[in-house]
Amino acid sequence: MAEIELFVNRLDSVESVLPYEYTAFDFCQASEGKRPSENLGQVLFGERIEPSPYKFTFNKKETCKLVCTKTYHTEKAEDGQRFCNPGFPIGCYITDKGRAKDACVISSDFHERDTFYIFNHVDIKIYYHVVETGSMGARLVAAKLEPKSFKHTHIDKPDCSGPPMDISNKASGEIKIAYTYSVSFEEDDKIRWASRWDYILESMPHTHIQWFSIMNSLVIVLFLSGMVAMIMLRTLHKDIARYNQMDSTEDAQEEFGWKLVHGDIFRPPRKGMLLSVFLGSGTQILIMTFVTLFFACLGFLSPANRGALMTCAVVLWVLLGTPAGYVAARFYKSFGGEKWKTNVLLTSFLCPGIVFADFFIMNLILWGEGSSAAIPFGTLVAILALWFCISVPLTFIGAYFGFKKNAIEHPVRTNQIPRQIPEQSFYTKPLPGIIMGGILPFGCIFIQLFFILNSIWSHQMYYMFGFLFLVFIILVITCSEATILLCYFHLCAEDYHWQWRSFLTSGFTAVYFLIYAVHYFFSKLQITGTASAILYFGYTMIMVLIFFLFTGTIGFFVCFWFVTKIYSVVKVD
Repeated sequence: MAEIELFVNRLDSVESVLPYEYTAFDFCQASEGKRPSENLGQVLFGERIEPSPYKFTFNKKETCKLVCTKTYHTEKAEDGQRFCNPGFPIGCYITDKGRAKDACVISSDFHERDTFYIFNHVDIKIYYHVVETGSMGARLVAAKLEPKSFKHTHIDKPDCSGPPMDISNKASGEIKIAYTYSVSFEEDDKIRWASRWDYILESMPHTHIQWFSIMNSLVIVLFLSGMVAMIMLRTLHKDIARYNQMDSTEDAQEEFGWKLVHGDIFRPPRKGMLLSVFLGSGTQILIMTFVTLFFACLGFLSPANRGALMTCAVVLWVLLGTPAGYVAARFYKSFGGEKWKTNVLLTSFLCPGIVFADFFIMNLILWGEGSSAAIPFGTLVAILALWFCISVPLTFIGAYFGFKKNAIEHPVRTNQIPRQIPEQSFYTKPLPGIIMGGILPFGCIFIQLFFILNSIWSHQMYYMFGFLFLVFIILVITCSEATILLCYFHLCAEDYHWQWRSFLTSGFTAVYFLIYAVHYFFSKLQITGTASAILYFGYTMIMVLIFFLFTGTIGFFVCFWFVTKIYSVVKVD
């Protein structure tokens, strides 16, 4: 009969973002068994899969089988409460005020105040279906684990009966705990192999919230689309007709509005080098996100392939150095820049360098804390090798082709003397516009953001890639429309500094993301300890930077297209 091997992953706590290896705690250990190798994504997410002491044979029922007996000394026990969320909990706690924390809510038997309850028994139910090809083979399609707590009457011969295994917070001396498990098998032909992961989703009733989130986002999109359509079809159409008519009637002295700034609209922005570098990195992130989510939607990056999502994202980012170099070089050249070597080096090293430096500092903290999420030195060297040996050369190749091409041709000439910008009203000043611009895109994503943060920090499985891809498309549309609207209003107010403003208007969504992440930390998480807080905000800053580059790039590209389009259809002397 085939032996079934059960593996254990890292241990997580709701009170800390530091995961630990299973072997870091004095639980029952596997006497033998080979540790499976982890892929890059699993290592980056701190997953450490180990062989477990639970071994059983297919279709052989076991009841209350002893795994091992452990003796603990209360004076050596750590007073930090470690509660594990994924997989199954190892224990729970009733506070001195009688409040059930974490898994203690599953049973009314857990009611003693200021007491820990240990889940020292697990019922494992394995579902399988027989392969129809006439062979004796079977496929395991689901496994459900139910944690239980028993104060076994006879530790050497456990019978899995009696009250729960409780340990008072004031207990002293030696405590013996017997760990046991039961296994049962059930044939279930209804579960198809392709949809074997669906049972995990049954316990997560978030779908209705997701649809509410999508509907909320679509309402914002429709509102914005209506406004953009009105501007495009009515106002702009009237403007263009009026401007072109004025030319024919030689009444051009009374020009007003956005046509007035045609001689300055393509004037190179200040800090054009930095903007072009941001656009290059943003393009890299934009394509990476789109392709990763597209693959996730098609099911290539399902929960079955642990770490596949992260591996796919990292590999794509490395391979997308060429578009980053090309876009940065192309725009830098159109801004009139000539320091092409500096441009390529900054595109290759500025944004990735900031992310890696932050990541490395976080890793030092994890090393210091002895966490399983600390990335081994070999993996760090591998990441650096991917960056320096593949991504950087590809960026140089992209930049070579970007600089080789002729500069982007603009539909109107730029005047030698810059036009003076008239006094602006409060709403058309740069800062209010930028702050307003980020509100609507953030409104589209904040519900989805809650689930993503939950999956990262509250150790819940994230599976709704279809929703996420839809929200990604909605975010792109919303960023585009909000930036076009504000760009049009500023041009009508005769302010032609649109390049940085379009990038920052859309990119300001990342600031709202940061504010929400701070709110989430204080209102939703129970994290204690300085190291955990530093890690939370350190990793959040990486996400905020990536999001800033990604949304800012969308805003700039759309505005660039919009400005080129409207000035190409108006007649200019």
